[in-house]
Amino acid sequence: MYLSRAITAVAVGTALALAPTNSTQAASPQSEQSSTQGFRKAVTVDGIRAHQAAFQSHSDAGGGNRVAGGPGYEASARYVTDKARAAGLTVTDNVFEFLFNADRTPPTLAQTAPTATTYVDGTDYASMTFSESVPSTTAPVWAVDLVLPTAPSPTGSTSGCEAADFTGMPVGSIALLQRGTCTFGAKSANAKAAGAVAAVVFNDGADAGRTGVVNGTLGGAGLGAALGTTLAVGQDLANGIRSGATGSTATVRIDRVQETRTTRNIVAETPGGNPDSVVVVGAHLDSVSRGAGINDNGSGSATILEIAETYMAQERTPKNKLRFVWWGAEEFGLLGSKAYVAGLSQAERDKIALNLNFDMVGSPNYARFIYDGDNSAFPAPAESAKGPAGSGEIERVFRDYFAAAGLASEETPFSGRSDYGPFIADGVDIPAGGLFTGAEGIKTAAQAEKFGGTAGVAYDPCYHLACDTLANVDLQGLSEMSDAAAHATLHFAKRDFATQPLVDPTPPPSSGTGTGSGGGLHDDHDHEAVAS
Repeated sequence: MYLSRAITAVAVGTALALAPTNSTQAASPQSEQSSTQGFRKAVTVDGIRAHQAAFQSHSDAGGGNRVAGGPGYEASARYVTDKARAAGLTVTDNVFEFLFNADRTPPTLAQTAPTATTYVDGTDYASMTFSESVPSTTAPVWAVDLVLPTAPSPTGSTSGCEAADFTGMPVGSIALLQRGTCTFGAKSANAKAAGAVAAVVFNDGADAGRTGVVNGTLGGAGLGAALGTTLAVGQDLANGIRSGATGSTATVRIDRVQETRTTRNIVAETPGGNPDSVVVVGAHLDSVSRGAGINDNGSGSATILEIAETYMAQERTPKNKLRFVWWGAEEFGLLGSKAYVAGLSQAERDKIALNLNFDMVGSPNYARFIYDGDNSAFPAPAESAKGPAGSGEIERVFRDYFAAAGLASEETPFSGRSDYGPFIADGVDIPAGGLFTGAEGIKTAAQAEKFGGTAGVAYDPCYHLACDTLANVDLQGLSEMSDAAAHATLHFAKRDFATQPLVDPTPPPSSGTGTGSGGGLHDDHDHEAVAS
C-alpha cells in the first residue's frame, strides 16, 4: 500500500446481510453468491501463488525489490502483460514519468549521549519518502513542542506545525518531532527553515497502531531531511525533556537517490462488453524499495491476474466491459492511478461505471476489511474521504457476500489512500470499493476472536519490510478474499446498470468500534502528504 501507514484504521462494521432497499435490486445475498459459485471455484489460490512466485523471482533477480522504475518492477510488468495477452485480453501500456526517491544505502540513527544506543533500520526507524540526503552528522537533539510520555491530546499534537515551535533551537540541531495534526512535509520543512540538520518524527501512541515505525512521506521534494521512528525511540531521544531543550545527542545519516524515471500502468480489457459501461478492476503492482512486496501488493495484483485469466478461459462475454489495471508507482503517492485518471477525458471518465481496488488481500494476521463506501462507520471528511454515490452499494455487495458465506467482516476507512483515491476525488466522483486485510495496525482481541489470528500483533508484521516475501501470506485469508474479489468482479461484469443502478442502500448499524488500519487505510502508507 502506498500511504504512510502508520495507523491502520479499521472500523468494525457488520456481518449482517440486509436486503437492498430499492426494488430493482431484489436478489438475495444467497442468490447473488450462488450465481458466482462456479467462477469462484475456478479462481484458485494455486493460480494466485504461481503469480506471486513469479513476482518473488522478479524481485530476487532485480536487486531485492519491485520498486517502480526498477528492473524488478519491469520484469513483473512484462510478466503481467504476457499473461494477459495470452489470455485474450487487449493490453496497452499507460506510460508516465515520476520522481523516484529511495534509499541508495541504508540510513543511520544512533544515540551517542547520554546513553550510546544503536537503532535498527526498518525496525526502529526509516527514512521518509522524498527526504533529502544528509551526511553522517552528530548533533544535539532538540525537543519540539512534545507531549510525553504517552499519547497527545484528543485534538492531536501540533509539534513542528508552526515556525514558532522552533524558537530557541540552535542551528545544526536534530529536530525531534511528534506525529500529529499537520503533514510530515510541513514538519520537516519548518525544521529545515529553522536550521535543523534533519527532522526525526516519532509515532504518538494515539492507539495501538501508532506505536511502531512511522513509514512516512514528505509528499514532495525540497522539504528537508527526515526520518520516522517508533514511539519508544522518540521517548528515548527526548530523554525526559518535553520541549524547548536538548534531550540527547545523536548521529543521523540519510543517503537517498532522487531522479525522474519512467514507468507504466498495464491496462488489459476484455474484447467484449459495452464500451460505454466499464468496470475497472485494479491493484498496484509495485513494491517499496525494501523488499519484494508479495503481500503489498503482490497479493492483490496476482489475484486480479488470476481472475482475468479465469474469466477469459471460461469464454464469458461481459455485459459491461472489464478493464483490469495493474498500477505503477503507487508507493510513491498513487502516481500511476493519478496519472491514468488525469489522462482521461470527461467522456472517458463518464464511461466508467465503478472501480474495484484490491490492495493487500493476504496479510498473515489478516482481517476481512471492506472499504466504508457509505461513510457510515468513518464519517467524511473528519475520518475518511467522501464516497461518491454508489460506493455504498459496492460495499453492500462485499458485505452481503461475506455474510452469505458465513464469514464476519468489518469496515475500513474510505480514506482515498490507495489507488481508488483518484477515482473518488472531487470532480471525478466515480463509485469505488474494495477489500483489505490490514497493514501495520494492531489486531484487537475482539478481532482475533472474530477472524482468528493473534491479538496484539500487526495484521502484517512485514509491512514495507524485506520480509514481505512469498512466505508472508496467509493462504486461508487469501482464499477468502480472492473469492470475494472474484464474486464482485463477476457480479458487476454482468450487472445491468439500467435496471440495477448503483443506489446506496440504507447502511447497516455499526456492530462496535474498531481501530484504524492501513490498506483500506493505508493511513500509514507511504502514499501522500496526509496529516501526520
